[in-house]
Amino acid sequence: MDTPQNTALTRALTELPGPLPARGVIHIVIPHTDRFTVVGNHLAQHSGLSTTAVGLAVRIQSLPQGTEIGIKALAARLSEGEKLIAAALRELEAHGYLRRARTRLTNGRVVTRTVFCNQPTALLRPRIGAARPQRPPAPPQAPALPDVHQEQAPEAPDVQQQAPEAPAPQDHTPFVARVPPPTAPRQPPPPLPQPRELTAELDRAATALLSDLRRHAHQLVLSENDIRHLTPAVAAWLERDTHPDTIRHTLTNDLPQPLRHPAKLLKHRLTVLLPPPLPGADDLAAPARPRIAVTPFQTCDGCERAFRAPTPGHCRDCRNTRSPAQAAAA
Repeated sequence: MDTPQNTALTRALTELPGPLPARGVIHIVIPHTDRFTVVGNHLAQHSGLSTTAVGLAVRIQSLPQGTEIGIKALAARLSEGEKLIAAALRELEAHGYLRRARTRLTNGRVVTRTVFCNQPTALLRPRIGAARPQRPPAPPQAPALPDVHQEQAPEAPDVQQQAPEAPAPQDHTPFVARVPPPTAPRQPPPPLPQPRELTAELDRAATALLSDLRRHAHQLVLSENDIRHLTPAVAAWLERDTHPDTIRHTLTNDLPQPLRHPAKLLKHRLTVLLPPPLPGADDLAAPARPRIAVTPFQTCDGCERAFRAPTPGHCRDCRNTRSPAQAAAA
């Protein structure tokens, strides 16, 4: 059985045009005539999606209209668990491939439907209907997909089958893409931290720490130019009394695989994760309570009653009962 397969493979390789690469993948492209799905490279090579999310998107795109793609329905059909499927669906929703739309049916019931778009960036392009020729009316579309999180009740298929006879009101909520277009302006990166004063001691300690990172993570091999560029940022951390082991752990922990730009990653971490300066002893002291002036007690010269007053004298009652002549004489 191996000989015919090897012969067919060898014959297919000889029919490929041009010289074959010395290494790497070699594609033998046989055109499909039936049972195929067109998948764009923007999805197949998406750098922001996991392999599970890309594979789940291809599976959803290949399913016929109206197929249930809820979490439980997909978990019953695939080998992945519900948690992994739910995480992949959230990734697709975050990048615009999935969209949830709430629609009220004719019987008053509100359902959440899920729409899969095979090319979400195309929805951002302007559409000019006047310049396009008139097209014949499109046939009634099949019912939309059910919710990916809220499972439909047993009577949901009957409701969807009646949708063409009594069309439900469409949800006209405008689609807001969560992925910015390639032409969107980018915010400038924050500046690299700088110490108040780059002393010779700080410069030597920061340079040594950066040069020693490759002993703890072999991916962090920096050039001399990169070390000179990142030294002030490390000096700013040391100036804020950050222990060198803390800086080393922050720069080497949980590195992405593969790491293509070590200097850019270190610059990002040194800038975003910069700790605040340590507070001084005065900052940690409890705030002093405000002093409240208390009016002292006095003994009335007439009735010897105690009352509050800044100076000795008579109380209020004695002052009111005394005659004007007595008050003047006093």
